[in-house]
Amino acid sequence: MKEDDVEKKSISRRNFLKTAGGAAAVAGLASSGIPLMVGDAQAACDALPKKWDETYDVVVVGSGFAGLAAAIEAKNAGVSVALLEKMPVHGGNSVINGGDFCAPGTKLQKENGVEDSAELLYKDMMRAGMYLNHPELARTVADNAKDALEWTESYLGCKYAKLNFHGGHSVKRAHGTINQSGSEVVNKELAKAKEIGVQIMLRTKLVKFLSDKNGRIVGMEVLKGYRFPDDKTGKSAFIKARKAVILGSGGFSYDVALRQVHDPRLTDKLGSTNHPGATGEALLAACKSGAADVQMDWIQLGPWTSPEEKGFGYVPLFCEPLVGYGLMVNPKTGKRFFKETGNRKERADAILLLGNPAVIMGDSYAVNKQVVPHALKGGLENGAIKKFDSLDDLARAYDMPVDAFKEQVARWNSFAEKRKDDDLGCMIFKDAKPTVEAPFYAARLWPKVHHTMGGLVINKDAQVMGFDFKPIKGLYAAGEVTGGVHGAVRLGSVAMADCIVFGRIAGKNAAREKAWS
Repeated sequence: MKEDDVEKKSISRRNFLKTAGGAAAVAGLASSGIPLMVGDAQAACDALPKKWDETYDVVVVGSGFAGLAAAIEAKNAGVSVALLEKMPVHGGNSVINGGDFCAPGTKLQKENGVEDSAELLYKDMMRAGMYLNHPELARTVADNAKDALEWTESYLGCKYAKLNFHGGHSVKRAHGTINQSGSEVVNKELAKAKEIGVQIMLRTKLVKFLSDKNGRIVGMEVLKGYRFPDDKTGKSAFIKARKAVILGSGGFSYDVALRQVHDPRLTDKLGSTNHPGATGEALLAACKSGAADVQMDWIQLGPWTSPEEKGFGYVPLFCEPLVGYGLMVNPKTGKRFFKETGNRKERADAILLLGNPAVIMGDSYAVNKQVVPHALKGGLENGAIKKFDSLDDLARAYDMPVDAFKEQVARWNSFAEKRKDDDLGCMIFKDAKPTVEAPFYAARLWPKVHHTMGGLVINKDAQVMGFDFKPIKGLYAAGEVTGGVHGAVRLGSVAMADCIVFGRIAGKNAAREKAWS
């Protein structure tokens, strides 16, 4: 092929990206595996505004764990920083997160007699991810998670009260915040960002990135005064980023059309644990500017959610602490069907195969020891968690065969006594006891869309990569908007580590960029 034909082909693809089909076209091409190569630079030169409405060194999109960490580190590096959030409130999914921060080799682990290491965490991440994780990204999270946790403690003042376990990990390494919510970290990140002079802008939606003739991201068009989800609201404005833009905008679990492009099974019949703004348009805007995407069809379902609650609810905070202490059964048979400490994908797939909600239960010893009081109280009040005086009452409430269920509890109790599950290989913890102490508590489980493992391709420096396999100048990303860190399955509690680790890296590196003007 002649050189001019190559150039013409490149230009035609570039124009298609900028004009044809919008987000759906980009998503469709990305999912089909068609390379969106757009020449040596990632994108064509945009028509830049004659006058910028606002100018900052670094502009961050998204106000969750990753975006706030990036903004703080960039500001502390001595540059001007603006943080944009399209919603009327800050925090995104992070502020409703369950508050478990995965980190190895910590003080809290040592106090609880848990031996752990970054190497073991890395191996767990790779095994759960079916070895589809990009090794250098998984390694970066594993090696820096402890430092990230300690940064939230020493610099932000966050407090962690309890060590929890999530399925798929080899040991307990999830550090539960004092209020068992991500808001403990997000709110303190926000306070710190404001204190040091980060400009926070709510109701400000990214419309598109703007790039120069070399493909460098130099700014963006936004809608100020935007009222989600009405795209007809807000006033157009142009914000210049002298050094870089950082995306910490989260995933797309709430965008039914986009998730169905990648997994047609995920219709609107499956709810989501996410906040309504998890719609992925910032990710697609980056793709339209030449950013490469990866593993978009790996979309995680949470196996611990309840059909009796909307969104995340209280049941996940009831279910997860009970794994390894109580049993999960199929109410149609009264019997266990999969190991309770399996990873999220394994358990979600197993429940979906049943074709009906499962039931997780525990006795008073397990529930009072493991479940945080506000989660138990909230679930009991909204009816998603139920309390029973006897196993017979529990079985009848869920239309279970009573004798079969009681036989299964007795068998589980024998496993709890010897700390070994001969049937399904569940990890039973050393302080677990037989399920005998009334009252008993239970909840129904049915999966919801929870986390999108796929997203923008980044390197270990949090630079977004183009389809020419080179970093896009002036563009960084961290958190759920990125892909490759977790492979096929994200282990529970690793999200906080991922967001804080790469958010800090992105902020520091963006601040070091040479200003383009």
